[in-house]
Amino acid sequence: MKRSPTSEYADLVASRSRLVIVLLLVISAVVGAGAIVGTTGEGQIGQAGIDSPEQAALDRIEATYETDDTVVAQVVIRDEGGNALTRESLLKSLRLQQELRENESVNATLRDGTGMVGIENIVANVAYAQSSGSSAIANDSGNNTSVARQGQSSAPTLDQQITALESSTDEEVETYLSRILDPDASVPGNEPTQFLPTDYESGTTSADARTTLVFQQSPSSSTTTTESVNDAQLVISSLVEKRFDDAFVFGQGLIDAESSQAIGDTFIIITPVAIVLLLTVLTIAYRDLIDVLVSIFGVAVVLVWYAGIQGWLGIPSNSTLIAVPFLLIGLSIDYSLHVVMRYREAREGTLDTDDENVGRRDPTTSMRLGIAGVVLTLATAAFSTAVGFLSNYVSPLGSIQDFAILSGVGIVAIFVVFAALVPAVKLELERFFDRRGRDRHTPAVGVGSGRLNRVLSGTATLARRAPLVVIVLSLLLASAGTYGATSIDTEFNQADFIPQDAPSWMESLPEPFAPGEYEVSENLAYLSDNFRQRGERSEGQILIRGNVTAPALLTATDDVVRNTNSSGTVVVGSDGRATIESPTSVLRAVASENQTVADAIVARDIDGDGLPDRDVAAVYDLLFDVAPERASSVLYRAENGSYESARLIVGVQGDASAQSIARDVRDIALTIEQDAPVRAIATGGPVITAVVQSALFETLVEGFAITLGVILALLIGMYWWRYRAPGLGVVTLAPVLIALAWLLGTMSVLEIPFNSETVVITSLAIGLGVDYSIHVSERFIDERARHDSLAETLGTAIEGTGGALLGSAVTTAAGFGVLALALSPPLQRFGIVTGLSIVYAFIACVTVLPCLLVVRERVLTRVA
Repeated sequence: MKRSPTSEYADLVASRSRLVIVLLLVISAVVGAGAIVGTTGEGQIGQAGIDSPEQAALDRIEATYETDDTVVAQVVIRDEGGNALTRESLLKSLRLQQELRENESVNATLRDGTGMVGIENIVANVAYAQSSGSSAIANDSGNNTSVARQGQSSAPTLDQQITALESSTDEEVETYLSRILDPDASVPGNEPTQFLPTDYESGTTSADARTTLVFQQSPSSSTTTTESVNDAQLVISSLVEKRFDDAFVFGQGLIDAESSQAIGDTFIIITPVAIVLLLTVLTIAYRDLIDVLVSIFGVAVVLVWYAGIQGWLGIPSNSTLIAVPFLLIGLSIDYSLHVVMRYREAREGTLDTDDENVGRRDPTTSMRLGIAGVVLTLATAAFSTAVGFLSNYVSPLGSIQDFAILSGVGIVAIFVVFAALVPAVKLELERFFDRRGRDRHTPAVGVGSGRLNRVLSGTATLARRAPLVVIVLSLLLASAGTYGATSIDTEFNQADFIPQDAPSWMESLPEPFAPGEYEVSENLAYLSDNFRQRGERSEGQILIRGNVTAPALLTATDDVVRNTNSSGTVVVGSDGRATIESPTSVLRAVASENQTVADAIVARDIDGDGLPDRDVAAVYDLLFDVAPERASSVLYRAENGSYESARLIVGVQGDASAQSIARDVRDIALTIEQDAPVRAIATGGPVITAVVQSALFETLVEGFAITLGVILALLIGMYWWRYRAPGLGVVTLAPVLIALAWLLGTMSVLEIPFNSETVVITSLAIGLGVDYSIHVSERFIDERARHDSLAETLGTAIEGTGGALLGSAVTTAAGFGVLALALSPPLQRFGIVTGLSIVYAFIACVTVLPCLLVVRERVLTRVA
């Protein structure tokens, strides 16, 4: 009688187990060496770049404008219920600036020229000008000749500012503030109200908070490194805490530091719990320490392959790849349980074969029968899921291509390890104990008598007696989940990635488990509610091309500044005007300081709105003569003197989602286009982030659909080729889709967004769900060939495979669901979504799938 390929393969592993172990360990060492020899580095999810009008506009702005290519840290000083504008408080800020200048690590990162600026500098400049007999303030009708504007050499140094403010009395400082903050006065240089809260009452000399801007060199355009800039921000924060009772520093360095701390604290707290929980569940599932260790050994080898492949291929690490190791661990545990449990069934004689004399078998025969019975199922599951994930390689984004490669190759590694190495290792151990007379009598989970067996048997009975009821109920829940998914949030908000305060129970933990304090999230919320977040990546921009000298453009930009309300993401000041820097705002500011510019505007102002209504190019020319730096920040003048484009800089809320910011900035651009003969393109850091995230999300969803389509085609093809039953492919995939609908509905209820982050995680639902479904379908087909009774077929299939699936589901869901307690929001979402995807995949496969198989069986019987 000709033997099947699976039996031949099982004979090879069983008879050459030592050779298999040596060969695969050598291969594992070679593959794993890539983790040391290769290089991975850090990558970005949008690293491939997205060709878009927004990106082209930003590139154009960076190439033609005097962009402020700096990193901005904001120092916020608060005095709730009091006054943050007292002489003493302002002096503290000036001395802080002096201390920062004297600190080598901080000073090395500061921008040349003005590295720090706040309202304290403006007040000190006025005090210095007063002591030197100059005027630093003028009202709208006067010509202002500021000390700082008379020449850079005349600008007071920081030491002179401190001396001038120290020599001033509290009453004098109050007077300076009243003159500076007078709505009818103009202060050259920086507008003082930009350093005050958006709810500041115009004209008053007190405020409950203020901010100082610290400008640092951009690592992309200087010799300064990102690490040194971030470290400098940490130093600034420590010095601020020493000088002020209620103050904070906000910057990317602080965000990165707290994020790293949160991940570290999370793993310190959760890792022991997860390991103990994982080992406990594995011990309960296996009820044998040797099998637990063999399973962990297999998982470790798979992770070595994963790290090695990533190193050899030079694939950079990024947030998209976070799901891959967890996917591999979950599938590894599943494969291990199926191999071990099938061996146990063969060992105890509960695995039906064609042998007439079925009893307790020797280890070699048991492994031969166990592997022969499960290897084809493992191969089918591995091939389907690997090809499904590899289908994401069609994505134009490099990070998604990397995800496809590592997940696909990783699943192949799982099959190699658990279909060859682990069985060979277990067989050698079983032979070792058998020779020494050690009785290792451990039945498979769910097989025999016991509570779990009764539960699984009841599931089989329910599938046989009321399959349509179960199917209808599952579809109703899936429909509700699908409906809920239509309202699920798909926006990407950077604030969602900032660590939150630790729960109270964690704060009572002893060292070293006690978590640190996390304030960045609260500080960002306060900053967004009260100030304009600064920095090029934190601001929207609008590139205007066409007839930029048209008077209608000035009017249109002035209108959007006045009409933009505070209900959106654009920051609106206490005067009710949006914080938008434009040719209009620069013209008004320079005109308030320079009488020549003011007279030129008045001569051309027909409607009395303070803006020229004709001969705008001539006014622009005068603007470039008087204030070239400020003019070049919002206007681009070509070498022939023509004006080719204009730029708007839009202040936006830092804790708003990128998509919301992009929508509001685009609305402003559209309004300008409608009111002026120009083309306005919304761009800037948040807008580009929205474009990249939207493109990434669309790519992932497309890959999601492609993965499902490829897996369905493979399942239909394989079941047609092997059993001439293509319908089994549809039946096998159906529970996966139902579980996915349940998952999306639950995410909607829990308000977990379905964005570029979580769509990668939900791919676990496909990977694990398909794997679970194939095991159930294959076991059902295998048992159906041996039994005449449908009841016996269902009982044997569900009890034999369901136990292994339950062990796998509980182990992986418990082990990684504990991440829901993480301090890092991305890890929290990962734990919740991963745990739910595993639980739903298991429930669907042991309840819905048997019912579908029963209905299919009965339909085919009637047709026949």
